[in-house]
Amino acid sequence: MIPTFKIGDRIFVNKFIYGAKVPFTNFRLPAVRAPKRGDIIVFISPEDPKKDFVKRLIATEGQRVEIRDGKIYIDAEPVDEPSSVRGVYYYNAGDYGSEGQIITVPKDSYYALGDNSACCRDSRYWAFVPKKNLLGKVICIYWPLYRVKVIK
Repeated sequence: MIPTFKIGDRIFVNKFIYGAKVPFTNFRLPAVRAPKRGDIIVFISPEDPKKDFVKRLIATEGQRVEIRDGKIYIDAEPVDEPSSVRGVYYYNAGDYGSEGQIITVPKDSYYALGDNSACCRDSRYWAFVPKKNLLGKVICIYWPLYRVKVIK
């Protein structure tokens, strides 16, 4: 997620916003709000359930995603918000991010990309983040002290 985060940053994650998991069950508490485009989310890796990933949510269920000329298009409209995707070149890579490919996000799933498109594995490679894998939303960087800031 460079440049949003740097190596060594420690983050605070709100696990209640999307409905916290009750330990040792498959039950979730009610969500405060649904995930939306631009949120930086933490989720269980679709490839390795022992790892948690941090990526930017790009599209939600039913939306169509295309990466063309380094830009993200949702439902055929270029995405400029959040401002952090503006000026970022997204490479066409993987089975779910090829040039000219339009991907429709299935029900109860999300499409998430890393901010450093050149060297990260994200939805372009492993497709979608299942809703059940969602752990929370990044709220802030709390360490190191000179990097403390709220993430919007």
